[in-house]
Amino acid sequence: MKDITRPLKSGLWRHAPLAAILLVALAGSFLLGDRLTFDTLQTNREALLAFRDANFAGLVALFLGGYILIVAFSLPGAAVASVTGGFLFGLWLGTALNVLAASIGAIAIFWAARLGLGRVLSARIETSEGTLKNIKKGLHNNELSVLFLMRLVPAVPFFVANLLPALVGVRFVNFALTTVLGIIPGALVFTWIGVGIGEVFDRGERPDLSLLWEPQVIGPILGLCALAALPILIKALRGRKDI
Repeated sequence: MKDITRPLKSGLWRHAPLAAILLVALAGSFLLGDRLTFDTLQTNREALLAFRDANFAGLVALFLGGYILIVAFSLPGAAVASVTGGFLFGLWLGTALNVLAASIGAIAIFWAARLGLGRVLSARIETSEGTLKNIKKGLHNNELSVLFLMRLVPAVPFFVANLLPALVGVRFVNFALTTVLGIIPGALVFTWIGVGIGEVFDRGERPDLSLLWEPQVIGPILGLCALAALPILIKALRGRKDI
């Protein structure tokens, strides 16, 4: 009897990290939805700047830790955190810190899903036949391109781009590489907004995140999407020729 229950308990514990993330995310959406906002940043801007000047390394550590938690537990406020990075640390250091924190948080979600539900689903897909297995095979044949597209297309929620690859069994190296490189364009935009947010507050205005959809910003991002999709298109055309 013990031999039977031991694997069962072990299997349940593998799902604990992902379950914890989902529970914290649900609680955070109710408890923090109106706290991690630009109004909060505006109210505390002077205190943050004073703390930065007095303890720069400490603020960097706190910022990284807080941003990692926001991403890892899918808490509201990721956009505000990215803008805050630019406000506190400038364009280049702010972008580097934003990318580092977001990447670590994304990897945490990936492994939480991969070690539990992802392992089960991936094994079932591998032993299945028909359309589902063909989809997984097509994904693996174009893994880098698909993962880059998920990162670059603004319409794909960040949480989905972290969770879905783990559930279908993509290679971790490819996930990590495309995560770090794929979030750089968006991180640059949000950090750039943060660099000038102090002047926006001084004018009594609110930050305008619609800048992401301006032609001079979204154009290059869509160009990167096209480059990421190009290998998939070439392989598809070659496959038709072989037929």
